[in-house]
This record gives sequence, structure tokens and C-alpha cells, in this order.
Amino acid sequence: MNLARIWTIANNGFRETIRDRIFYFVGFFALLLAIALRLLPEISVGTHEKIFLDLGLGAMALLGAIVAIFVGTGLINKEIEKRTVLVLIPKPLSRAELILGKHLGLSAVLTVMLAIMTVIYLALLSLSKISYPLSTILVSQLFLLVELALLIAVAILFGTFTSSILATLFSFGIYLMGHISSNLLKLGALSKNVTVESITKAIYLVLPDLERLNLKNQAVYGLLPSSEELVSNAIYGILYAALLLSIAILIFSRREF
Repeated sequence: MNLARIWTIANNGFRETIRDRIFYFVGFFALLLAIALRLLPEISVGTHEKIFLDLGLGAMALLGAIVAIFVGTGLINKEIEKRTVLVLIPKPLSRAELILGKHLGLSAVLTVMLAIMTVIYLALLSLSKISYPLSTILVSQLFLLVELALLIAVAILFGTFTSSILATLFSFGIYLMGHISSNLLKLGALSKNVTVESITKAIYLVLPDLERLNLKNQAVYGLLPSSEELVSNAIYGILYAALLLSIAILIFSRREF
């Protein structure tokens, strides 16, 4: 595996995604927050500051997930559908390098996009004189990046063996289920039914527990899990993404073109 070739694919992917006008999302985010700042004090007197804090973090998480899924599912699938993969594969470029490069390129785009949105968010908070816990918000954003990297891996995996539409639907399904899988596990335990418990445990073990990477609800109160839990959750997200990419590489390497 050649790091220079992976870097080249990542760099090309980064530039291609930027050309797809992905940063219109940033403009939409800024407009949304500006409108919220104007309207919230009138419709939610006394609680508008807390709502704005939640809205900003929630909007960044949702917009990041949309980009990760919609763009991520097309990273490999688009190469297959346009047959450009036939040009790439015969070159001294392995399929693993192609997938890793595509993942790193989109991860870099989302890192820049999230950084810009975070700066806009914090600037508006400061200009509006809304107090906020800076350190915990920044930590929650780092964990959001890990979650988005995992979502990109999910999208790439589905994109290696299904159509773009199915890959997008499956990826959104994983995203939604990943945020409620821990709750399903608790419901299974409360049901006192062995079959239901077994099903919910299986779902929890197979699907990524994205709530482990969701810190925004705690961050707005200046609260975070312990350092040990933070490290454990970060390692969980990274290893899960690595596992998904490994499966994607295995599937992609077995495909005939």
C-alpha cells in the first residue's frame, strides 16, 4: 500500500467535492442561525439562548450527516456507474488505496466544513452575548467528526455493492438506528421476553452505537463523560470505521469490472 497514491486520491477527492458546491451547506447554516437569532427571542422568551445552543449543534450534526451519506455513497458507486473505475484499476493503484483515499478526501472536506460552521456558530454566540462552555463544545465537535468518519465508511461500504439510491437509503437507516440502538437494548431488557431481548441485543451488536459519539446534549451544559469513557468511545468509533472500510475493501476487491 502506497501512502503517496492514497494522498493523491484523497487530494483529488477533496477538490472534486469542493467543486460540487458542498459549502452551500455552510451558507445555509449561517442563514439558519441568523434567522433563529432574530425569531427565537420573540417566540421563546427566557429559553431562546438554550434553544439556540441546541439548534446550532443539532444543525451541524444533521448537515454533516447529510453530506457524509449523500456524497459518501457516490464516492465509489459513481466511479463504477461512469466506468471510470476501468481506467483507475489497471494503473498501479490497488482497490484498497482507492477506497482509503476516497474516505480521507471526504473526511477532510467535512473537517473543513465543520470547522467553518463551528467558527460561525461561536462567533454568533459571542456577538449575541450568549454564554457557552467553549471547551465542552469543541470536544463534542471532535466526536462529531469521528461519527461522520464512521458514516462515510458506512456509505462507502453500501456504495461498493448497491445502487446509489439503495446505498443512500441503507446509510440513512444505519444512521437513524445507530442513534436509537442503545434505547432498543433497554426496551428489550424491559420487555422480559427472551426472543425480544435476543433480537435487540443482536441489533445493538451489529449496528454502530452512534450515541456513544453524540455529546452535544451534555456539552451545552458544560458536562462531559469521564476521560476514560471519552477515550473508550473515540477508540470504538475509529475501530468501527476501520472495520467497515476493511469489509468495503474486501467486497470491492472481489468485484469484476
